[in-house]
Amino acid sequence: MKPEYHLQVSQLCKSHGRRLILNEVEFSLPKGSCTLLTGENGAGKTTLLRILANLEKPERGRLRLTEQPWQPWRKMRRTLQQRVMYLHQHPYMFDGTVEYNLRFALGSRVPQRDAEQLTEKALQLIGMESFRKTAARTLSGGERQRVALARAWLRSPQVMLLDEPTANLDYESRQRTLELLQRLRNDGMTLVIASHDPLHFEGLTEQRLHLQAGKVEAVELNMNPAAQPANVVSMRRDYA
Repeated sequence: MKPEYHLQVSQLCKSHGRRLILNEVEFSLPKGSCTLLTGENGAGKTTLLRILANLEKPERGRLRLTEQPWQPWRKMRRTLQQRVMYLHQHPYMFDGTVEYNLRFALGSRVPQRDAEQLTEKALQLIGMESFRKTAARTLSGGERQRVALARAWLRSPQVMLLDEPTANLDYESRQRTLELLQRLRNDGMTLVIASHDPLHFEGLTEQRLHLQAGKVEAVELNMNPAAQPANVVSMRRDYA
């Protein structure tokens, strides 16, 4: 049976000045999967995520969502903005309470009663019901990460891109974040996690992509990509 992909990327190129960051990058994200994106600092992981979230422009590239036809990146911008959510390593908290930060994600498009119910569900999702009236900017790093995840969840994205979601978190906060990511994946959300420490995500990810010298390549999950360059398997083009 042919695998069902949520997002496919091909011929993606991006430069910063004279430096080629992404060179004919191509990969596929299976629907409802969790993909780990690894690479050295400065390899371009954040740039790649931001392009997929319509926060940066590539020089060129083609994308395909689910069973839609392949399209140039520029024609997919609105679709990416609607379906893909990017979470920064250091999530921004607005002035106000945790509840306000969550309600902000809903905007004015959701009726008052529905917004209250969704906000309550989001607080339950992250186990922070008692933080409802807490000033968001007083939260710890782990608590901020969970609020940011809940805020993104309220936007109902199909694909969530996370940039170093467990960096600088203590063990307990890291475990809470991983449990939340597991729940999101179990609910059918497609996740991409960029990290330089893959050991944190063992058991959560189904595929691992390594970004090096502008290329994205698939790596066996139990291998260190830096130590096993000869065993890297290139992703097959799929232009069905």
